[in-house]
Amino acid sequence: MRILFNMAHPGQVHLFKNAIRTLEGRGHACKITTVDKDVSLHLLKAYGFEYDVVGSAKPSLLSKATELLKIEYNLYRISRSFKPDILIGGVGNAYVAHVGKIIRKPSIVFDDTEHAKIEHTITDPFASVICTPSCYRLDLGEKQVRYNGYHELAYLHPDYFTPDPEILSELGLTEEDPFIIMRFVSWEASHDKGHRTLTLEDKLNAVDRLKEYGRVLITSENKLPHELEEYRITVSPEKIHHLLYYATLLYGDSSTMASECAVLGTHSIFCDYAGRGYTDEEEKLYDLVYNFYDENTMGKDSLKKALELLQDPGLREKGRAKRDILLADKIDVTKFMVEFVENYSKN
Repeated sequence: MRILFNMAHPGQVHLFKNAIRTLEGRGHACKITTVDKDVSLHLLKAYGFEYDVVGSAKPSLLSKATELLKIEYNLYRISRSFKPDILIGGVGNAYVAHVGKIIRKPSIVFDDTEHAKIEHTITDPFASVICTPSCYRLDLGEKQVRYNGYHELAYLHPDYFTPDPEILSELGLTEEDPFIIMRFVSWEASHDKGHRTLTLEDKLNAVDRLKEYGRVLITSENKLPHELEEYRITVSPEKIHHLLYYATLLYGDSSTMASECAVLGTHSIFCDYAGRGYTDEEEKLYDLVYNFYDENTMGKDSLKKALELLQDPGLREKGRAKRDILLADKIDVTKFMVEFVENYSKN
């Protein structure tokens, strides 16, 4: 079978990397195309993948619309040459859905982000199948296939991921040292327009209080204000998950990183007006993520919860025990992907 994977976001490199390797090991031909966004190209190179760039991320709705046409033309051109039997993409990957329709081949989209309305509008009607976690808030109809897992389990399940403490020595830390990671995303997605996350005052207050409990390390998609620059760390993106495993706590506005911490057994504070079905479940069932949705109070309320957690000297050990329960409940998502793709091709 010939399978085309399009990576529209760096997280999709993580999401699909093990499935691609497994499928290739089973004799299938896999083609990778990618949108140049943030660290996508860096990750693909770091993991040793060959790929074709079909376009780049753009900031405004108009530029996104123009770039969409360019990306789809390039993807169509590559598809005519590669002749895929199936096309696969991640969240909001309208490109594979549209091109799949044009070349009359099925497309599978793996989605976990309910509030991305524009992406759903231009993707869902054209995709053949939309695979979502079982905790996904929306009913997408007959095309939807639910599975009992999270995207992050496709690459952080213990069958694929082993934490390496070497990253700690690069930062002058040991496994015994308490440290808090703060993660701030760019908030440039179209579905985030008109909303806000933690304010600068919230972030400054959080740093001032959290540093009482350990070293504060900040990773940010955007430039930080000068007051926070001294806390910024630059970690190779393929190593960040090792750091998350050893962290005492994550605090910020990244849903993906909050969920990554959950499946690694690290508690996390997640601030976002919309939330996600998977972080809701990771709080309700496993007590590993704490969600704060109210834009007016999230700074104060989230910091209060973070300080409460950090007062527990056994926080890390309790996180590992909760992780064991989560892993026992959930499936190997990479295995699900591979089997679903192979079986779908036989229908």
